[in-house]
Amino acid sequence: MSLPRLQIYRSLSTLSSPTDALLAEKALTLLKRYPYHLNSISSQITPELASYLLLQTQNDRTLTLKFINFAKPHQFFNPHCKCIALHILTKFKLYKTAQNLAQDLAENSVDEKGNYFFQCLKDTYFMCNSSSAVFDLVVKSCSYLNFIEKALNIVDLAKLNGFMPGVLSYNAILDSIVRCRKPVIFAEKVYREMIASGVSLNVFSYNILIRGFCAAGNLEMGLRFFEEMERNRCLPNVVTYNTVIGAYCKLKRIDEAFKLLRSMGLEGLEPNLLTYNMVINGLCRVGRIEETSGVLAEMDRNGFAPDGVTYNTLVNGYCKVGNFHQALVLHSEMLRNGLPPDVVTYTSLINTMCKAGNLNRAMEFFYQMHVRGLRPNGVTYTSLINGFSQKGFMDEAYRIWDEMIRSGFPPTIVTYNALLNGHCVSGRMEEAIGLLRGMEGKGLSPDVVSYSTIIAGFCRYQELDRAFQMNAEMVEKGVSPDAITYSSLIQGLCEQRRLNEACDLFQEMLNKSLLPDEFTYTSLINGYCKEGDLNEALNLHDEMIKKGFLPDTVTYNVLINGLNKQARTREAKRLLLKLFYDESIPNGITYDTLIESCSDIEFKSVVALIKGFCMKGLMNEADQVFESMIKRNQKPNEAVYNVIIHGHCRDGNVHKAHKLYKEMVDFGFIPHTVTIIALVKALYSEGMDEQLNLVIRDILRSCKLSDAELSKALVQINHKEGNIDAVFNLLTEMAKDGFLPSGAAPANAGQ
Repeated sequence: MSLPRLQIYRSLSTLSSPTDALLAEKALTLLKRYPYHLNSISSQITPELASYLLLQTQNDRTLTLKFINFAKPHQFFNPHCKCIALHILTKFKLYKTAQNLAQDLAENSVDEKGNYFFQCLKDTYFMCNSSSAVFDLVVKSCSYLNFIEKALNIVDLAKLNGFMPGVLSYNAILDSIVRCRKPVIFAEKVYREMIASGVSLNVFSYNILIRGFCAAGNLEMGLRFFEEMERNRCLPNVVTYNTVIGAYCKLKRIDEAFKLLRSMGLEGLEPNLLTYNMVINGLCRVGRIEETSGVLAEMDRNGFAPDGVTYNTLVNGYCKVGNFHQALVLHSEMLRNGLPPDVVTYTSLINTMCKAGNLNRAMEFFYQMHVRGLRPNGVTYTSLINGFSQKGFMDEAYRIWDEMIRSGFPPTIVTYNALLNGHCVSGRMEEAIGLLRGMEGKGLSPDVVSYSTIIAGFCRYQELDRAFQMNAEMVEKGVSPDAITYSSLIQGLCEQRRLNEACDLFQEMLNKSLLPDEFTYTSLINGYCKEGDLNEALNLHDEMIKKGFLPDTVTYNVLINGLNKQARTREAKRLLLKLFYDESIPNGITYDTLIESCSDIEFKSVVALIKGFCMKGLMNEADQVFESMIKRNQKPNEAVYNVIIHGHCRDGNVHKAHKLYKEMVDFGFIPHTVTIIALVKALYSEGMDEQLNLVIRDILRSCKLSDAELSKALVQINHKEGNIDAVFNLLTEMAKDGFLPSGAAPANAGQ
């Protein structure tokens, strides 16, 4: 591209003709006295005259600004004039106005590399007694517009012509590279050029570099720059620490994030709200949500109140671990603190309720979003579609599907897979196949989840030939089966007692380096049990433990039932007792539902064992089993707490029941309604008013929806007036309406 010839005005101290001199004098007079009359002579002003006027007024800030504002829309205000204006504005430190003008020049420059722009700046430099700061400003403006090549070229031209762009220019270019997500190799190249040019990096330079490498997933390089800062005695600031802490948290290296957080204090730096929010998010990501209470307490001590980000993170975290009660408490707390929940909050709550199968609650939150003027996003709609599909409620799923499309959110592969699963759950396999073909018609390629879902459906309904046909189709289309695909096929073969084929498939799975999971092993164990080969079944049980897979209650049910059917009851009982008493079994096994065929009913499960003692009034024995769980590092769950609290209430040991209730709540568990009402009645009967007041306060605080406000008010009034029977009745009605916490139903709820 040919550049326009640069017009150079050899001397602007005098004008070329008497006419121009008279016009300039008139323009100066109008500018000083009647600036709004300048438009009357604008057609006579040339670029040469405009440049002359700028130079004549360059020592008067007010006149300069007046003339620039007048000249902006006119053609005579050409690049040459604008560069003079840039020099003057920079000299006056009017950086915002200068940057706007520089951005205009950068956007409308006739060449992509900025050669003409630089030449104008260079030729007007000495007329205005300018400084290299103008080049920093121009480079910053180009970088702000993401004209990285132009900015780098202007830096190179400035250096070639004896000007020295400073650290501000390089920082601006680095920031643009990081913002545009360019490969970090470009940032490293600019860094090396800074070192070669003798430009000392400052804290902003390092912060940009660390942010860029951390965002690219290269934390180790980010840490190298962090260490270099300290070597060069460039003190990191809060932004530096936040960047590295955030990177640690994203990589789930939360202990290292905590270590860095503690080191801030040693460096005399105070964490800010962003620091704490990132740490809380990191804890939630790794499932250590119970530790967030300590971080919140530290925030409070340092004068930071949780904001919307804090609450959203915590709500999502509690939803992920299934503690819906605490999520709702935080949701209510947000409202009380004047922080309205946003789409993220509601989507987390809706997603959790759908996973828990509580679709009525999910839809209530969905309607609340609309009432608050919040627009559901694609994730919100997909969560609801998945929830309805898992229950087989396909009409409702398609109603949400239609609304999703009307709202401008095209269904994703995840949405389609949710519907596919719904059809398979409902036994509507032909409709599932039709939907799969429809995906392809919409330009979406089915993935391994799509095919595996349909294969699992065919296996569930014993249509193994069609399952293997679908498996062949996915391989033909370049989609590789995963462990779930193989596990479904293995289970289907085992159900049809085709154990040899199942074992061949299992070996094929191992040959492809696909790791079997608990479901795979349990399917094979079940197959061997059906064939009466208990020794091989027990060998597989041992193998899965050695490989780090934790047998679940289904696995043990299969094994113990198989042993009992072969009259090997002694081995069955030994295996069952091993579950509870053998500390070599990995921690975390669930004991809620164990073998139904074992002859010794007291050992059916820990819950059943405690329940049996509670029903017989043997509370000492129940307490011994409870304590033995804790000693063996088996954390009691909601069902255990509900049973034993209810037992102590019936036995009259209200103090013990209340102590266990507080312990249960402290652990984040949700007392069942039956447990709550039994405890309230027991506290009232014993005259323990203070404890009764606290329990009722907890109940009302954890009511789930604003619809319960009237009932809450009635409970408070009747409780205050001593009408305890009315309180019981109201609590019972609130429970029926779903307004009270509904944790896992206690095993003795029907007793």
